[in-house]
Amino acid sequence: MEFDLRPRKLDIYIVKKFISTFFVALILIIGIVIIFDISEKIDDFVEKEAPLRAIIFDYYVNFVPYFMNMFSPLFVFITVIFFTSKMAADSEIVAILSCGISFHRMMVPYLFSAALIAIFSLTLNLFVIPESNKERIAFETKYIKDKTKSVGRNVHYQIAPGEFAFAESFSAWNNTAYRFTLEKIEDSRLVSKITAETAVYDTTRNVWRLKKYFIREYNDDLTDKISSGRQLDTALALSVKDFYWNEKSVETLNYFELEEMIKTQKMRGDANVRYSLIQKNNRFALPFSAFILTIMGVALSSKKRRGGIGWNIGAGIALAFTYILFMKFSEMFVHTDALSPAFALWLPNIVFAVIAVILYRIAPK
Repeated sequence: MEFDLRPRKLDIYIVKKFISTFFVALILIIGIVIIFDISEKIDDFVEKEAPLRAIIFDYYVNFVPYFMNMFSPLFVFITVIFFTSKMAADSEIVAILSCGISFHRMMVPYLFSAALIAIFSLTLNLFVIPESNKERIAFETKYIKDKTKSVGRNVHYQIAPGEFAFAESFSAWNNTAYRFTLEKIEDSRLVSKITAETAVYDTTRNVWRLKKYFIREYNDDLTDKISSGRQLDTALALSVKDFYWNEKSVETLNYFELEEMIKTQKMRGDANVRYSLIQKNNRFALPFSAFILTIMGVALSSKKRRGGIGWNIGAGIALAFTYILFMKFSEMFVHTDALSPAFALWLPNIVFAVIAVILYRIAPK
C-alpha cells in the first residue's frame, strides 16, 4: 500500500493547497513589486511622456511573466514552506502518518504539484516570455533606458563555410560598417578578398553597399587580379542585427529561434553565443528546480517546531535567495570560460539536489 498511487482525498487536498498558495503568493508579491517599480520609474514615464496604455499593456502586462520566471524558485519554496509548516503546526502531518501513509507516499501530491508548476514555467520560458520580452524591452528602450546605441568594434564572423567578414567598427545609427573586409577561402587557400572603406546596409533592398572598394582574386599560379570602384552592391548572409546581438536580444527568441541562433553563432565563431547558451540552459534549469526546492521545503517544514512557522519561513526565504544568487553567480563562470554553459547553469541544481536528498533522508526520522 505504501506505493499505491491511486488518487486519494489527501492528494487532492495537498495539490489544492500547493497550487492555490503558489498563485496567491505570486499575485501578492507581483503586486508589491509593481508598486515599487512604478515609484522607481515614474520620473522616466513623466519625462519621456509614456502613454498610460503603453505603460500598462506594453510594459507591466509583459513584465509579469518575466518576473514570475525570474523568481519562480522563490515562490515555490516559500509556498511549500508556508503551507507545510502550517499543516505541521496543526498536527495534520502527524495525523497523516498515523493513518499508515508513509512519508514517501505523502510526497506524491507534492511532486505532482511541482510537475504542474515546472511544465507551466517551462512553457512560459520557451514560448510566452520571449514574445512578451519583445514589447517589454522595446518599451524600456524607448521610455526608460538611454537610447544611445553602442558601436560594435572588431567584429569578425564566418557568415558561410569558407566566407569570413570583418569590420573594424559598426555604427547602428547609420547601419554602416567601417573598414570592411570579406574573404573567401577554399581548401585552406585564400581565393578572393574584398576590402571597402565602408559597407552600408540598404534596408529596402537587403543588400550591402560597399563604397571605395578593392577586389583581389588569387589564382592557382600565385598571380592575382585587382579591380576597384566607387560603389558595389552585394548580398551577404549578414544583417544589421548580427553586429549588436546581446543578452537582451536573446531574451526575445523562442525555443526554435534560439536553437537556430546558437547554430548560426557557432558556425560564425561569434563570442555572443555564450549569451544564447546561458539563456537556453537557464530556461530548462529553472523549471526543474521546482522538484528540488519542493523536496527541500517539505523536508525542512514537515516537523512541528516550538517557535512556530516563522523559523521555517525565514530559513526558506534564505535558502531560496541563496539558490537564485547561486544561479546568477554561476553565469560568471561562463563569461570567464571557466565552465561550460550547460554545467555552470545546472551546477546550482546539482548542489541543491544533493542537499535535498540529505534533508529528505533525515526528515522521516
